Amino acid sequence: LTFLPLDRSRLCHRNLPNPAMGTKKKTKPSRGRKKPRTSADQALALDYVRAWAHPTPPPEPSADAVDGFLPPHAARMACGGGANVLFELHSHSNHSDGFLSPSALVERAHRNGVKVLALTDHDTMAGIPEAMSAAHKCGIRIIPGVEISALHSPREIPGAGEPVHILAYYGMCGPSRFDELDNMLLNIREGRYLRAKNMLAKLNSLKVPIKWEHVTKIAGEGVAPGRLHIARALVEAGYVDNVRQAFNKYLGNDGPAYATGSEPFTETVVQMISRTGGISALAHPWSLKNPDAVIRSLKGAGLHAMEVYRSDGKVDGFSQLAEKYGLLKLGGSDFHGKGTKDETDVGEVKLAITTLCSFLEMARPIWCSAMKDILLKFAEEPSAANLGKTLKFGQLSNPDGFAPIDSDILE
Repeated sequence: LTFLPLDRSRLCHRNLPNPAMGTKKKTKPSRGRKKPRTSADQALALDYVRAWAHPTPPPEPSADAVDGFLPPHAARMACGGGANVLFELHSHSNHSDGFLSPSALVERAHRNGVKVLALTDHDTMAGIPEAMSAAHKCGIRIIPGVEISALHSPREIPGAGEPVHILAYYGMCGPSRFDELDNMLLNIREGRYLRAKNMLAKLNSLKVPIKWEHVTKIAGEGVAPGRLHIARALVEAGYVDNVRQAFNKYLGNDGPAYATGSEPFTETVVQMISRTGGISALAHPWSLKNPDAVIRSLKGAGLHAMEVYRSDGKVDGFSQLAEKYGLLKLGGSDFHGKGTKDETDVGEVKLAITTLCSFLEMARPIWCSAMKDILLKFAEEPSAANLGKTLKFGQLSNPDGFAPIDSDILE
């Protein structure tokens, strides 16, 4: 396992400029002033991120591009060697409450110029293998992820507390101790069935009857139903005009039809992510009633990052909260493929190259340590069955004889 040479002291995320806040000193624009050159730190960060996102160098510009009067550097950018490396760190497929299949999601991300896509379905990683297969054809990278439902309860009272979602990002081999994580996710998904039935019972008491079969049909076979599926059923039944109205009127956290499931406590989730070799990030903290208290508690449990950047560019006070608790600032579209005009498209939240570099600098040693654990477990019992588990989220270029293994897996 090798890392690219990098001056880590210069690229530590604490020393990097804040891409959202900019510099404090304001200068008046002057006519004819040239744009400042890319700093040395940004150039190093760009090389580091690009090398990870593109394991093979971008193709040389074609003769057509050169003959079309494009200067060489512009031609290289047109062929994939541009300065922007677009990451999408929050997306959903129809394996949870998204509308698109993992393959269709990857294709859409590719059309939008995304180079690295994290599939973060709710409480399941079942869509990751399909996404990785599609991404291999498109030439983009997949970060295996999951958005885990949890409850923040200072007194840890079962079934009580504020709902919190925590994103987990893993390396190309996925989580170490996968069975341990999968058992937690399975328990959450089983609780979602009971939760959905409780919500339907509450809706029925409000004279808004929805059939269970209607919800499960929308969710799809084998998919644990969530609030979005119930919201869609409310729209189709004519009780509300759109999904947003369904949440505002019935299904929101304080709504009359809201119910909890069997979600674990937030600290337990963060510790599980760390134990299985992942990077943990608090999702959409702006939806929390008391974000400071939640973030303080999760930081103590080992939280690595939190979402700050959104498509509208607003960070409000969350950038300051991230700085207060020493958390990496991230963001993503939270794309579901609903097809509404107000939905942020996949790839619309563009993170600064220095932010991406900080993310990879933090993640790669953790991911490599997890991969080492996975491979050591396989070495203890090298069977075909265990090989399948080991490469659950990877690919073998030659299944016979177990080798060679795609080098991309070992990044």
